[in-house]
Amino acid sequence: MGTLTYDGVVVEFDDRLLAHLQIVIVQKLRCGESFLLSWKDAVSIGNGRSSVWLHPSIPLYFKFWGSRPPTINRQWIAELTASANSAHGLVVFGEDGSHQPTAGRGGEPNLPHGTGSPDEKPPADSRPPEQHGP
Repeated sequence: MGTLTYDGVVVEFDDRLLAHLQIVIVQKLRCGESFLLSWKDAVSIGNGRSSVWLHPSIPLYFKFWGSRPPTINRQWIAELTASANSAHGLVVFGEDGSHQPTAGRGGEPNLPHGTGSPDEKPPADSRPPEQHGP
């Protein structure tokens, strides 16, 4: 498992997936584009979803467990790039198109309201208002 570290948040991804994400993310940031990166969390950290807004001015660090770069799947890159260019931002999915849990937390994120524990509830004033109906 490799890690992506961004603004104090450390997220674990499989090395092969991380290599493909790195290509797509770097392409966007090199063009000066900010965008949303979202993934499904592993059960070990709550089985929820997480997102981070990526901006070219914030340092980003990719750490791979293995020493050999994987063979790149151009079709997967194209599909991830299309996702990154969509209104939803880059939504992480596997090479087979699955949205299985793909990420675990490799360290404590630098969150404004505490430890970042999956059991921690945000303060009442920080929750978005509930929406009812269409």
